[in-house]
Amino acid sequence: MSGMIERLPGWPAFPDLIGWVEGGLPTVHTVPGTHGIRIEERLTEGTYVLRAELPGIDPAKDVEITITEGVLTLRSDRTEETKEKHHTEFRYGTFTRSVRLPAGTKGDEATADYKNGVLTITVPVPEAKAGTRTIPVRQV
Repeated sequence: MSGMIERLPGWPAFPDLIGWVEGGLPTVHTVPGTHGIRIEERLTEGTYVLRAELPGIDPAKDVEITITEGVLTLRSDRTEETKEKHHTEFRYGTFTRSVRLPAGTKGDEATADYKNGVLTITVPVPEAKAGTRTIPVRQV
């Protein structure tokens, strides 16, 4: 054995396998027949922030963001063509991702910004004022 990775006939190339693993299963967090979107989420003091990787799109016409019953859905349509000397590659289709927002999120005050291929959605989350209550135990 030479110590090199060899491609077996009928098996995908190693980079293709890595792309499949990073992209996740096609139906997780997506609508069947669509592609997933890679995201980052964080909850800071009073704000939920979702960042989505969407390079090569026009956010004014290719992105739709909806919030329904506490679920944020991001949808994008993309057509992209890469041309090299002896290689052409098309990437196109509908990309979707849905996430459940934290309880109490103010979806009607959400904002979205697009910069350098990254869409950032910010949603206010008011601080829950949870008081401590002592519950007496009765002996029956």
